[in-house]
Amino acid sequence: MRGKRTNSSDAIHCISTDNITIYMNNKFQNKYRISSARLQNWNYGWNGFYFVTVCTKNREFYFGDISDGRMELSEIGEIVKMEWLKTFEMRPDMNLGMGKFVVMPNHFHGIISIGDNRYNTERDTQRGRDAMHCVSTTTAENETKNKFGPQSKKLASIIRGFKIGVTKNARIINTNFAWQSRFHDHIIRNDQSYQNISEYIINNPLKWKEDKFNPIKH
Repeated sequence: MRGKRTNSSDAIHCISTDNITIYMNNKFQNKYRISSARLQNWNYGWNGFYFVTVCTKNREFYFGDISDGRMELSEIGEIVKMEWLKTFEMRPDMNLGMGKFVVMPNHFHGIISIGDNRYNTERDTQRGRDAMHCVSTTTAENETKNKFGPQSKKLASIIRGFKIGVTKNARIINTNFAWQSRFHDHIIRNDQSYQNISEYIINNPLKWKEDKFNPIKH
């Protein structure tokens, strides 16, 4: 199961559930033991698992409200959910995998995987990537000539497309809608990290009162 998008989902938490845990157990056999989440030479088009967070501008509440520990989506919140699902349908060539995700009042959390595809495997061969440790074995001169290839098949382009899709449709409802200009990402290094982050996403609505993104903490 090489990071393929799964077909079933947890309706409460808006998450895919088929086979991804099996894939994770095989995926993290020493492969992503990296020293930091922001390696200078890390290519965000490489196969890997990523935890992303995207916030609204000024953390405005556009996506709905939390009631009794459950997220009740607004119209714009429903748009966020649908655009995230569409992300995987629109990019079959990237071999994306959908992990758990949640739409919160003013932000979005999600796990996404990029599997082996013709963009990252061709570049890995050309650049002499050490697949076990995700590092380049080419010389600095060759690295300069072919930094990381086209920028359209990477995590940033995926999130950019998602944000654009949400913005276009959200502004039909509220012309003031806007995202924060950047997004947060974290490279998931092993299965334990994956499980911890998944639980964090699932429990996010229940712990909204203590959430760092909640400007009205009680």
